[in-house]
Amino acid sequence: MQKQLKVTYHYNSGFSIRVGGTLLVFDYWEGENGKLSDVGRLNPSILSAYEQVFVFISHAHPDHLDPVVYEWRESVPGIVYVVSSDLPIGKRGRRIAPLEEITLTQDISVKAFDSTDLGVSFLVTAYGMNIFHAGDLNLWHWRQESSLREIEAAEESFYAACEPIPAGVIDLAMFPVDPRQGLMYDAGANHFILTKKPRLFIPMHWQDRPEVAVEFARRARTSQTEVLAMTHPGESATVTYNENMLDIHIVEPPRDLNDLPPAPARRPDRRAPDENGDDPFADSDLPVDLN
Repeated sequence: MQKQLKVTYHYNSGFSIRVGGTLLVFDYWEGENGKLSDVGRLNPSILSAYEQVFVFISHAHPDHLDPVVYEWRESVPGIVYVVSSDLPIGKRGRRIAPLEEITLTQDISVKAFDSTDLGVSFLVTAYGMNIFHAGDLNLWHWRQESSLREIEAAEESFYAACEPIPAGVIDLAMFPVDPRQGLMYDAGANHFILTKKPRLFIPMHWQDRPEVAVEFARRARTSQTEVLAMTHPGESATVTYNENMLDIHIVEPPRDLNDLPPAPARRPDRRAPDENGDDPFADSDLPVDLN
């Protein structure tokens, strides 16, 4: 059975994924002082073209939660926010805790898993495809700075968080590869690839160092997992899944906003807009505690 999605990289850990007439937005952030170029941004005009928009926020760190996402609800009727259970929500929000599963529509559900930092990671099942966004789930260790006890604690926490995540069923995974960790910075990503065997893996959270993502993609792919480095905001890839192969068509972002492709046509939507609730936003960027 053939399946297809279109994934677009925005910035840091931010991606949007188009499946049919639905758009799934994960950990969208426009960068410090909104530095993301227009080519890489989402805006109400783009979002309004979709029949359904779901915005997933894994936790409250500012590089995963941009308050601009809550401005979208003013012009995008029916937009739904799915946030970790430690975040406040408005009337269009759904909270989800680790190992909890909620149904969003007849064809879309989400299950949350634990994180080794704040919040949760997400496994979204949409139209028969399984899409995993790790949030800040990672093996957060600093081999050159941490004590042996801290490293062992980080490993134990990471392996325990990963254990319930199903293996061999993930079609697309987005996962941190953070070079700030120094030696063995990619240990968490490698473990995830080898144990969970996603069909396609995209590194994220690489701290404005695209060469890190490119090098990781070059050496981390396996016979079960293709690794794709997406390094330019607005870059997208249409991925077609067949039983034994992937077909990946990469589209570089346009250099000029006038060259942006048209948004997908949207069928008339007669759903009434929901009432606005309080903006769920927490301004924090806490360090990882390995003690």
